[in-house]
Amino acid sequence: MSLETILELFTAHHRTAAVKTGIELDVFTAVGSGVDTTPDLAKRCGAAERGIRILCDYLTSIGVLTKQGERYALGADAAAFLDQRSPTYIGSMVMAHAGETVLQGLARLTAAVRHGGTVLPEDGVLAPDHPYWAEFARAVAPAGRYMGPRLASLLDVSAGGRMRVLDIAAGHGLYGIAVAMQNPEAEVVALDWPSVLTVAREHAAAAGVDDRYRTIPGSVFTAELGEHYDLALLTNCLPDFDSASCEQLLARVHAALVPGGRAVALQFVLDDDRTATPAAAYLGLALLATTPGGENYTFGELEQMFRNAGFQHTALHELLPERIVIAHRSP
Repeated sequence: MSLETILELFTAHHRTAAVKTGIELDVFTAVGSGVDTTPDLAKRCGAAERGIRILCDYLTSIGVLTKQGERYALGADAAAFLDQRSPTYIGSMVMAHAGETVLQGLARLTAAVRHGGTVLPEDGVLAPDHPYWAEFARAVAPAGRYMGPRLASLLDVSAGGRMRVLDIAAGHGLYGIAVAMQNPEAEVVALDWPSVLTVAREHAAAAGVDDRYRTIPGSVFTAELGEHYDLALLTNCLPDFDSASCEQLLARVHAALVPGGRAVALQFVLDDDRTATPAAAYLGLALLATTPGGENYTFGELEQMFRNAGFQHTALHELLPERIVIAHRSP
């Protein structure tokens, strides 16, 4: 590792800040649509010419934009993922990784490392109905639109006939909605905080499944779940909690399932030596900064949690970039 590499680490947050600002000002969509000079971009984006010039020159220096003379253009990655007109646009996801709550947690990371968990007030993002989660649900919707149909296909829900689905910590709701879209006889019940369920209901209405979509507002630990579910979804939910809380939640899910019902956890799952992809490692750091005890788990740890909650026949499946743990309630 060179001195230059260390200096790049010192300034890596500049890249995040610049790309986030470009997304917030819609610079990338403007450039992609042909608004490509400093004066025109400043007018289109509602910014000062000096500010736009400095921002776009920096984005050019890191390869996000290109520049010929006084005209800017999108780099290939920016064209694919940061132009809102692109079908693969994911710009909103920057708020999940660099929104104000996460930045506040990371700004106090040293204290969180010493403490072993977040030092943000009221348990960080796990405070009841924290505004972070509604913002998060909207931010990560592109991931749900991509992963949801793949998860539903892997679970073969189209062959399931009548099906009751419990979507725990539903967020944007797009995983449960994908099940409803692939199985016209599926009824989905989504559980989350009231502000988050507003987002999920919007997506259900847009998908045309709102007549088979019901919601339960409240905490995953105390809300009345109901019973006789064939399938329970826990998508990117368990990493928010310590293992004891995970087992408590899984026991509630187990009780809500019919005999032979499935509980499905979609998340990053670490190998036994706890090695991680950069995305999984980042998540672990963010959880340390923003939650009291959340973290990534190995399959062995998750299998034990499911077993302690009463489940049998736990299996691991790949659904890159994440993994799926499927556990069955005894017939």
